[in-house]
Amino acid sequence: MADRVKVLVVGVGNMGRSHALAYHRMDGFELAGLMSPSIHSRTDLPTEIEGYPKFADFDEAMAATRPDAVSINSYTDTHKEYALKAFDANCHVFIEKPLAVTVADAQEIVDAAKARNRKLMVGYILRVHPAWQRFIAESKKLGKPLVMRMNLNQQSKGEAWAVHKAIMTDHTPLTDCGVHYVDVMCQMTEAKPVRVHGIGAKLSADTKIQNYGHLHIEFDDGSVGWYEAGCGPMMSEVAYFVKDVVGPKGHVSIVPKTGSDAAASDSMDSHIQTNLLLIHSAELDDNDNFVNEDTWSSMADEPSHDDLCQREQEVFYTAITEGTDLTEHMDSALSSLRIVLAADESIKSGEVVHLS
Repeated sequence: MADRVKVLVVGVGNMGRSHALAYHRMDGFELAGLMSPSIHSRTDLPTEIEGYPKFADFDEAMAATRPDAVSINSYTDTHKEYALKAFDANCHVFIEKPLAVTVADAQEIVDAAKARNRKLMVGYILRVHPAWQRFIAESKKLGKPLVMRMNLNQQSKGEAWAVHKAIMTDHTPLTDCGVHYVDVMCQMTEAKPVRVHGIGAKLSADTKIQNYGHLHIEFDDGSVGWYEAGCGPMMSEVAYFVKDVVGPKGHVSIVPKTGSDAAASDSMDSHIQTNLLLIHSAELDDNDNFVNEDTWSSMADEPSHDDLCQREQEVFYTAITEGTDLTEHMDSALSSLRIVLAADESIKSGEVVHLS
């Protein structure tokens, strides 16, 4: 394979477009084409990538472009089929989260990557975000156990609501973005998840499954976490953003912008940008007063969504060309998916799920 990695982009929604732009702009990649069943009716492609070859059929696209790598950004229920076909063609695979609809399907994808000795990278965008990396690092200074509180609620309408309804044909909001935040919790604790409990509610007649959910997770070091997710025109924009970790030595929190500069809850940037990091020490003096003042760190220079997608592709390119071992990355993707799907199982059964 030449130094330039020829890549086929599958799916041209929000994530697919951003990744395609990254491949277009990076010297290490050659964007071979764009594939989506609705590609020939799309009018929303960025000008920079509009001129690349377009395909409505995956097999036709693979045969015509003969790529070195496939970037899969389509709906989750297509991931397994496309990924296995890509590995059969000896391609490396970048795949957006969640990895698959079921843990068994996700395991099959991972096993295929290992059997073919191909790179598999999952789109966990927070793993390349410098401010989130610091958030995780600061949380590890708080002692054990940790209490981790996170949510992602989105008041959506129009096109955003249509996308959310499409996503909810095969999994709840807990699964869609919950894998990000559960992955963050696992990095913070570095402990084994042992129990998961989920609750949910169906707030719309327009969805087949619950559009609101809440998961609780316990770790073997005593740490606990909750994650809340809901989407739809009824969701509140009050307290839609909580990213907060508490430990014996204090807490660290991501504090969002407020007022006219605040992004709406259905904006991707509103949930990946950190804005301000608040670090609080619980240390007390002899009079039980705080020894240290709270520390505020500005994240004004943090990367945009497109910048973060390009950072992901830089990691993917390095893995392909330099042979980076992605075993931990794949195992973490499986673990976080297992946890959020256990929450869905708990919602259905009404019982706590014990993880083996």
